[in-house]
Amino acid sequence: MRLMQHKREAFWFYRYLSNFYDKLVNPLFWTARMREKSLDIVDWSAGRQLQVLDVGSGTGFTTQGIVKRVPARNIICLDQSPQQMERAMVKPELEDCRFRLGDAENLPFADDTFDRYVSAGSIEYWPNPQRGIDEAYRVIKEGGQALMIGPIEPANPISRFIANAWMLFPPESDYHAYFRTAGFTEVDWTYVRPHWQDNERYAIAIVGTKPAPGKPPGYAERKAATAVVEAEPRGGWLGRNLLLTSRVLVGSAAGFLFIPMALLAHVTAPIRGVEGEVEPLNREQKAVLIGLGALTAFFVVRALTRKR
Repeated sequence: MRLMQHKREAFWFYRYLSNFYDKLVNPLFWTARMREKSLDIVDWSAGRQLQVLDVGSGTGFTTQGIVKRVPARNIICLDQSPQQMERAMVKPELEDCRFRLGDAENLPFADDTFDRYVSAGSIEYWPNPQRGIDEAYRVIKEGGQALMIGPIEPANPISRFIANAWMLFPPESDYHAYFRTAGFTEVDWTYVRPHWQDNERYAIAIVGTKPAPGKPPGYAERKAATAVVEAEPRGGWLGRNLLLTSRVLVGSAAGFLFIPMALLAHVTAPIRGVEGEVEPLNREQKAVLIGLGALTAFFVVRALTRKR
């Protein structure tokens, strides 16, 4: 599995990432325009009656799109990171939502509970994505819809290497296989991307309908087969914690490489002829760009000085 495709590692990763998630990460990789396009493929026509589960809700950015369609009191936000959840709980438009700590692959809800299931940017950290999609099927009612939004494996070999060192970026075919195996019908999808990305298939939003009540076909067998996905590392306390620390550090480094790469792609998008309405940079993004520029200038000057 990838370095961050472990629940413990992801927990610690978000413990500090939550401090600037809404300022640096979402504005680059998961924009409001992408969110609205993704949510639009779901049927929200019975808005006030719909009971919704937002899995991997994080800081509540996707939930902020859902509350435009469904009353906040009808939404349960589930995440394994209390730090991310704390950021969501203070947002005024989400104050009536209910929040619960939990695991996407072991949802703490009865069968046939919700009308809609939404998960955005969470599948990347699931040790067993099929189990997570099976759980989505299980907890929604007959005729309910489940929406999954996630990244597609990058086509660029450098981006693909960094992505696969960090977390799960499934090929597009895997998303369709997850939904087909779980038993969803009427599957529909669309592609979303930030304006700086020239790859139209940067990420996918895929939705399916639950055709019958109860658990998905083959649920018990698949659950038993994946009961121990993340085996406890061998060795004593020191060895296990060194492994955890190394995964978090290396995985975080790989993840943070995407921020300067995306910022550079953002400012060079017009030069590269990438079509799309430009998203303005916020204060924090500008500060990172200035810092990168200053650091680059320092090393260039130092190299030139040494040559003399």
